[in-house]
Amino acid sequence: MKKSLLFIVNPAAGRTQSRGPLFDAVTAFSNAGYLVRVRTTAARGDATAIARDEGGDYDVVACCGGDGTLNETVSGLLQLERPPLLAYLPRGTTNDFASSLRISPRPAEAARAVERHQPRALDAGSWNDRCFVYVASFGAFTKSSYSASQAAKNALGHFAYILEGMKDLNTLRPYSLRLTADGEELDGEYLFGAVCNSTSIGGLMKLDPERVVLDDGKFEMLLIPMPKTAAELQELLLALLNQQYDAGGLIFRHVSHVSVEPEEDLPWSLDGEYAPSAGRVEIRNHQAALTILL
Repeated sequence: MKKSLLFIVNPAAGRTQSRGPLFDAVTAFSNAGYLVRVRTTAARGDATAIARDEGGDYDVVACCGGDGTLNETVSGLLQLERPPLLAYLPRGTTNDFASSLRISPRPAEAARAVERHQPRALDAGSWNDRCFVYVASFGAFTKSSYSASQAAKNALGHFAYILEGMKDLNTLRPYSLRLTADGEELDGEYLFGAVCNSTSIGGLMKLDPERVVLDDGKFEMLLIPMPKTAAELQELLLALLNQQYDAGGLIFRHVSHVSVEPEEDLPWSLDGEYAPSAGRVEIRNHQAALTILL
């Protein structure tokens, strides 16, 4: 009996790229012995609805698009009692999670992971009642991940995020919040915070792959506190530049549960998608909630 595969494609992602590799990807799925059904998205939330409503009928659900498409697909799969295997064909701009997993940016090559059939367990995160695959962040440069237009992302890639981030420099300011991470109280003023399960954040900040285990039930949390003096600012910038996240006053932890209560409006980014401010945010790690083919 043939196996079945649902292929969710976001046609808006990588719009300037040739469509030829997508046909090659479908061929690779077929050659691996799968009956393939292709579903395209037309609006935000479509991938979630497709994965939730149809994914349970398939052995594998593969999605092709950027980090936002992956987030939506996973959001749908996690609503199923028994999620099928996941495959990811990155075709967006930054593709942080694909970089962490060393997934090829070429769709046909990434599709061959299904044929190799090497499953790997992955943690997933919940942000109140929403999910995220690899990062929930707030503060400096967070807005640029979701405010850059799709056209700019397609045309400029990483530079689009940098341009958007530069617009935020004149409003760079700390956020005062109550924060508890696995019982440790870390109340304070922070310029930026991220809870992630990835070696790359926004395509700009890199974490040591040896310190990131994607199925250990722990997130990597990085907090950038507001420097009080010019010397502290210099130390902080040097630590970030040299990717020394245990130095310069930076706070780096491996955590499974984070609770955040901001004292003011605090928008978030979940896998590059906007999340509005909430009076209280509960972030939890769901260990090995998914299995991806690599």
